[in-house]
Amino acid sequence: MTDDPRSEATLTGTEREQLEAFLHDNRLEIVGLLDGVTDEQARRRLVPSLTTLLALVKHATFVEKVWFHVSLAGRSRAELGLPEDAEDSWVLTDEDTVESVLSDYRRAWAEADEIAAAYSLDDLATHNRRGPLTLRWICAHMIEELARHAGHGDILKEQILAADAG
Repeated sequence: MTDDPRSEATLTGTEREQLEAFLHDNRLEIVGLLDGVTDEQARRRLVPSLTTLLALVKHATFVEKVWFHVSLAGRSRAELGLPEDAEDSWVLTDEDTVESVLSDYRRAWAEADEIAAAYSLDDLATHNRRGPLTLRWICAHMIEELARHAGHGDILKEQILAADAG
């Protein structure tokens, strides 16, 4: 796992190379949400929901595990310590810090890449609640999910840093 953006290097890559590159780059965007912020800033709530910078990254850890560890590899949510309800993946504990949540996310990301490497894009993930779906669908969905949440986080981070600078 490297922190170098990849999508620009895959303009003529294979479908898999391009999907993996965009997924990688969106993962970097998620990690970047916590760059240069304190634990207090990362926990600061600016909206009525549980959405904070720290919760966004914690939720990203949850989705990595649900889609790759559970849906593709067949592990159970209970085995992974994941909540049954996705809404609960946004809940922060006193033990959650910028350092711990980033470490958990990077570990889930690395394990997801290891899991996915054993499958082709057409292989089916058969352990999903929706029924069978391809690894291609999981990758496209993860790109969509992470990009959306990175955008939410960019706005929150900008507001937090501007308020603290002012």
